[in-house]
Amino acid sequence: MNNTYYETLDKNFNEAIKLIENSYSHAEIIEMLRNGNIPQKQFAALELKKAESNNDIKVLLENLTGQDGKIREAVSLKIKELITQTIYKEYFLAQNMDMLTDKFLDAIIDINGNICRNILDSLTYIKCSSTFTEIFTNKLTNLIFKLIDKIKDFDFKDGKYKVNKEVFKLYWCLEAVYIFYDKIDPETLKKVIRITKNIDEYTIREKTAKILSMNFQDHELIKIRQELKQDKNYYVRRY
Repeated sequence: MNNTYYETLDKNFNEAIKLIENSYSHAEIIEMLRNGNIPQKQFAALELKKAESNNDIKVLLENLTGQDGKIREAVSLKIKELITQTIYKEYFLAQNMDMLTDKFLDAIIDINGNICRNILDSLTYIKCSSTFTEIFTNKLTNLIFKLIDKIKDFDFKDGKYKVNKEVFKLYWCLEAVYIFYDKIDPETLKKVIRITKNIDEYTIREKTAKILSMNFQDHELIKIRQELKQDKNYYVRRY
């Protein structure tokens, strides 16, 4: 690594120390989150104690994607913390629904698995909203079918990054299906299961088996679950 990298690292570290040593009002925290640099935004996300309006939540969501990884992870952690409280959950659901669902969908396939998990945990608190759930699950299943089209014929032995990247996204999408399994159109869900149960990458079959562990009464899904219980991979069979 060149000297510029270490100089930037030192600069960010020193700035973080200065931020920690001072106290800031709520308005200053929000402004820092809106217009700050990387250390400032990361600090502001972690320091944020409350949301006073829908707009505060909007500023937080705007930093969930398209930012440095340190910012995205701090923001996802703060979303997970705030969304558990009823008043803040209402602020989230008062956002433009297309923006909210797009942000959350992008975040569950982030390259950073911690962000994916934080947002999946957050989704459990707003799946009760029929409006959010309908829009989100439609976008989710559309994304799943696009990913399936990309990877279903891949040779998983070649180990190319492209393969791993798409599998990673599908893996987390199936985790979201597990959360919303009872909110997804049954025929659409069955179509997803029929395909993913046969994908060579075992982590995808594992997530498929996890979804089926919800004890569906549909005869075809029961049959597929029994099939996966005989899978060659232990992590698939355990469900």
